[in-house]
Amino acid sequence: MNETLRMWVEILFNLGYLVTIYVLVYRMTRKQEKLSKEQRLQTWPFILAFILLALGDTGHVGIRVLAYAMGGLEKTVSLLGWEIGLVGIGALSTAITVTFFYMLVLVVWSRRFHMPFGWFGYLLLSAGVARLIYMGMPFNDWNSIVPPQPFSLYRNLFLMVQGLGVAYLILRDANAQSDSPFFWIGICILISFGFYIPVILFVQQVPVIGMLMIPKTLAYVAIAVIGNRNLFRIAANGS
Repeated sequence: MNETLRMWVEILFNLGYLVTIYVLVYRMTRKQEKLSKEQRLQTWPFILAFILLALGDTGHVGIRVLAYAMGGLEKTVSLLGWEIGLVGIGALSTAITVTFFYMLVLVVWSRRFHMPFGWFGYLLLSAGVARLIYMGMPFNDWNSIVPPQPFSLYRNLFLMVQGLGVAYLILRDANAQSDSPFFWIGICILISFGFYIPVILFVQQVPVIGMLMIPKTLAYVAIAVIGNRNLFRIAANGS
């Protein structure tokens, strides 16, 4: 795939993805209005997780589209005398929001299955806090189009602990309670990391492997679709 074709595939996919996520967030929010206070305790964190994901990815993929329109991914803007890369701003925004995304998914798990966080849950929350602190360090070089190694790997290790840890909790309890929707949500989280890990490890050497972010992103869309179709319907029925 040549560079121009890859650019247009990325732009069209990014725009379609953002529209889909915002529509799903809107539909979930509308359904939320019909639920009881008790039911909302479970569904609000789910909605908020995807609101944050949508906002962060608007910064990430939206700014990438803007950068392409302004001449390329290397485009920078001047802010308070600093030259800041557009792609770097977007990457930082989504890195922050996806961290909070998994914190909120942990809350959803706890409320769905009536489970306390316990030491493992607090470990996952601590991994998120540690990741946020680590991302503020200058060696992350957020202006770089290609994430620098080994610092990109290190900051994503925290995310892997978060995501794979919460996937384990969801799958464990969904299987024990025969909760099919959440079982598939757990599977989708594993699928997303299955596509993301090769990007973390090899995108510096093989830039085209970044295209794996497309199926990784589709896994998040699948989680939103499953939640929209099942979580709110189940809650509305009082089961």
